[in-house]
Amino acid sequence: MAWSLTRSRKTSPRSLPARIGWWIVKAVGWFVAISVGLTVIYKWVPVPVTLTMIMDPNGFDKSWTPLSRIDRNMVSAVIASEDAKFCTHAGFDAEAIEKAMERNARGQRLRGGSTISQQTAKNVFLWQGTGWTRYARKGLEVWFTFLIENIWGKRRIMEVYLNVAETGIGTYGVEAGAQRYFKHGAAQLNRIEAARIAAALPAPKHRAVIDPGGFTRRHGNAIAARSGVVRNEALDACVYR
Repeated sequence: MAWSLTRSRKTSPRSLPARIGWWIVKAVGWFVAISVGLTVIYKWVPVPVTLTMIMDPNGFDKSWTPLSRIDRNMVSAVIASEDAKFCTHAGFDAEAIEKAMERNARGQRLRGGSTISQQTAKNVFLWQGTGWTRYARKGLEVWFTFLIENIWGKRRIMEVYLNVAETGIGTYGVEAGAQRYFKHGAAQLNRIEAARIAAALPAPKHRAVIDPGGFTRRHGNAIAARSGVVRNEALDACVYR
């Protein structure tokens, strides 16, 4: 009888909480393995497509271009516009996040504190949009930002960002944007052209690149001016060292 009871205990199925816990551990393990694996692959392989591109009702036009064939003016422009501390932070700009939270708490126009690294992580691995899924996305964004900062490095992050960022309606990457707006490749972008693309990046469906008016024109001019500061103070050094 004692042998029977011992054998019965050993072969009895796990309790429901234990089984759920085991499946959660397995799911997390698979997620970590797949996310790390994809990040390693994309360190060397061009990102073929993103969820944002797939879900774009206008379709998408893109042309992957190595950073060596994108004019340095474009790099200076996005650093000046989006993330002046790109070369010095580890993926997150605590000061920008704090200021954004304070601004939003005062009920002013919503404004994020995302770095280029965070935007790249979101664009490549996650989805756009608002609503309750935004909070889940933000949590995953932290994880993927950590991965690309530690696996890709700054130069690769910039290269991927400039190839997957939406630059117009159905247009992705600065090469496709340059061809669409200026009829030449990203390798020939001058400072004004690069600044105008950068000025439209936060809202590419609503901000004009060609003959912009009002805020977009002023913002583009300011970016062009700050681009010179980026070069003079080597704020893009991590991309080109």
